[in-house]
Amino acid sequence: MQGKGKKGFSVKRHIVAAIFLPFLVAYLYFLPPPYFLALLIAVGVIAMWEFYAMYKVPARLYAPGLVIAASLLYVSCLYPALLPEGVFIGIFVLLLLRLFLAATPAGCMSELGPVAVGFFYIAGFLSFQWLIRTDSSGREYIFLLYISVWISDSAAYYIGTYMGKNKLCPSISPNKTIEGAFGSVLGGIVGAGASKIMFGIPGLSVQGAVSIGAVMGLTAMIGDLIESMFKRDAGVKDSGNLIPGHGGILDKLDGMLVSGPVLYIIVRYF
Repeated sequence: MQGKGKKGFSVKRHIVAAIFLPFLVAYLYFLPPPYFLALLIAVGVIAMWEFYAMYKVPARLYAPGLVIAASLLYVSCLYPALLPEGVFIGIFVLLLLRLFLAATPAGCMSELGPVAVGFFYIAGFLSFQWLIRTDSSGREYIFLLYISVWISDSAAYYIGTYMGKNKLCPSISPNKTIEGAFGSVLGGIVGAGASKIMFGIPGLSVQGAVSIGAVMGLTAMIGDLIESMFKRDAGVKDSGNLIPGHGGILDKLDGMLVSGPVLYIIVRYF
């Protein structure tokens, strides 16, 4: 995108963010954890809907896959001890549906593969955000996660757009550059530092926030590349068009899907 088109796209991004972000911040800050779980399940289902649509999962697996995925996300958050049984039942049901509703076994792996990957890549990775939210200072760390990833994403976009010259991974994402990757790490540091200042997260030093921010920026970039790998394989530019100027829900979640579990591991074990 160049010139006027690039400018118009950027303006649209900012307008949508200015409208949407205050409501999300208020939702996260003032409402108790069960509302956060409802939000996770809602965005998880939409993201998986986009993922299944990208890979053209047939209707006989599409709707059951979404129901099972939402159920597994709910179970993994509130009843983790039952998760192994839930995974078995969910995958077994899908195997039965594919076994008896399809006329031929041909293509069974290409149909079932995206459904199963969606369970773990989206629902499974999202569940770590619930673990963060229910821990001590969980609300503050959720804000650190979101702010760090959002700023790293923006910094990567603008630095890559206006300063990027060296391709990072052209076979997966031709527009991403090494300069944009540095911008992502820098944005993560700024976001984590700002979160520490705004929320005064207990037990987290400024140096610790900077270190976490750098990791968030790096993992957000990796999450973006992972989704780009899927999109390139599926032959689509965006996961959807639900958010004007931003693409689909999965396009906005990609960095957090990887950064969330990494942040949980850092907070839990370090």
